[in-house]
Amino acid sequence: MTRVGADGACATTARALADEVPIAVEFNGVGYAVLMATPVDLVDLAYGFARAERLIDAAVDVVDVDVHRTDRGVIVRVTIADRLGERIVERVRHRVAESSCGLCGIENLEQAVRPLPRVATTSDADDAAVFYALAMLRDHQPLNRATGAVHAAAACSATGEVRLAREDVGRHNAFDKLIGAMLRGGGEWDGGFALLTSRCSYELVEKAALANCPMLVTISAPTTLAVARAAAAGVALRVLARADAILVP
Repeated sequence: MTRVGADGACATTARALADEVPIAVEFNGVGYAVLMATPVDLVDLAYGFARAERLIDAAVDVVDVDVHRTDRGVIVRVTIADRLGERIVERVRHRVAESSCGLCGIENLEQAVRPLPRVATTSDADDAAVFYALAMLRDHQPLNRATGAVHAAAACSATGEVRLAREDVGRHNAFDKLIGAMLRGGGEWDGGFALLTSRCSYELVEKAALANCPMLVTISAPTTLAVARAAAAGVALRVLARADAILVP
């Protein structure tokens, strides 16, 4: 790469780039989605994505995950319990009506705002814990340190300790990876919270609710729908979280 300075001076420099490849996800032999993602922690991604799509309720519902790498991308074949197979059929039926501009049709509008479970726990973290987690997060972002192009999702304790973190070029994927890792490891939020290096979109709020996460902290602003969905599900929000201030919607 060539680095161009403000004074016009040019210099050759080496810089790592973030990996981004197509990840084709199959459930019980059915092609379900293609995600553009960083090809690490893909088993965690499979578990978290399955939970976010409401195809599974717990880690025990996943029978097997096979990761097959090709020269064009990665195929992740997920086998879930037969008793949940109808969920795949029903969800695929709605997904086929999706378009590049979003969701099409009345049925898909209903799918877009499906009721969320109310979070069954609360966060014991105070503002000091959030600031502490923000200060410590960089130590858990090796991919972003190398590339400057990767999101992180972290599970933090009530005192702000970063207990687990996952990275991906996509903010949704990073959170799915974190949730999947927690599912696989039997991890609980234990009065803590999730910290994401992204804006607070309604999809991330929904992932938090489905993962029974009591508080979601993001470094950028929320949308109106995110705030409404969080209130309905009982997910506390802390947004525009920076070293000097936090916004409470």
